[in-house]
Amino acid sequence: KVYAAGADGSIAVLDEASGRLLRRVDVTERLTAGVGVAQNVVVVASVKGEVLAYTPEGKALWKASVAGEVLAPPEVAPTVSIVRTSDGRVVALNNVDGKRRWVYTRATPALTLRSAAGVLVTRAEVVLGIPGGRIIVLDQDTGKLLAEYVVANPRGASELERVADVAGVPHLEERRVCAASFQGRVACFDPVNGTALWAKDASSSAGLAADGKNLYVAMDDGSIQALAKDAGASVWKNEKLLNRKLSQPVAVANGVLVGDNEGFVHALSLDTGALIGRLPTDGSAILSIVPMGNNAVVQTTAGGVFAVRL
Repeated sequence: KVYAAGADGSIAVLDEASGRLLRRVDVTERLTAGVGVAQNVVVVASVKGEVLAYTPEGKALWKASVAGEVLAPPEVAPTVSIVRTSDGRVVALNNVDGKRRWVYTRATPALTLRSAAGVLVTRAEVVLGIPGGRIIVLDQDTGKLLAEYVVANPRGASELERVADVAGVPHLEERRVCAASFQGRVACFDPVNGTALWAKDASSSAGLAADGKNLYVAMDDGSIQALAKDAGASVWKNEKLLNRKLSQPVAVANGVLVGDNEGFVHALSLDTGALIGRLPTDGSAILSIVPMGNNAVVQTTAGGVFAVRL
């Protein structure tokens, strides 16, 4: 099934194969973030700074206040739901009753990007990019800070020039953790000893995607660049989508998908970066693209949900 949340306070459950509406859950409160689903728990966040959990059938389980704006979809782990607030806190809520398990707090700079970037949950850790150009790793059980990596150091004469927030969700694998930052760099680190593997100057407020060989970064000027994961060498660069305010890209089996602010989904060749397809949706900006096997699900700001096959 595919779950989608709307700002009006509805959660739609769609059949993956056909898109047929199977169920609609009315939350009765306006929502600020996408939906998190796993472990038979469906989690959303409201404008009141509350996190609400439901069963897949739409039965209310619990409601918990995090006293902050939640823009990123909650991530549901086996025992807790991880929620990130826009004021720099990460909160773990028990999946059974919504009680707070732990809170990690980090002071934020005076100016930050308004971002819906969430967190990456592994078997035992929570990984996220934060304002100030950092990646941090938290223990999933306790919220203790385990590691920190410097993607980019803020620099410049004004507070605006010193905005260097890590964009999107970091990419993590056994031998490297990577992320892109606004007005900063794309960088990869060794997660075992914390050493920097490589870094390239870049500015991205959308983030990156990855496959077995490359990172694919949506730059702020609208270009897409492929960088080799092992050393950061440039593989290709596509400048056909300049000034289109691109979404975070997604790598699927046979291409890279990225959305723009006019409602188009663009497909690029993994090998050359050439445009190999373009699909209009409903004319509103692409909000998110989520992989679904070899396909992807796209949601727009106007509320459209589309399954895309490349």
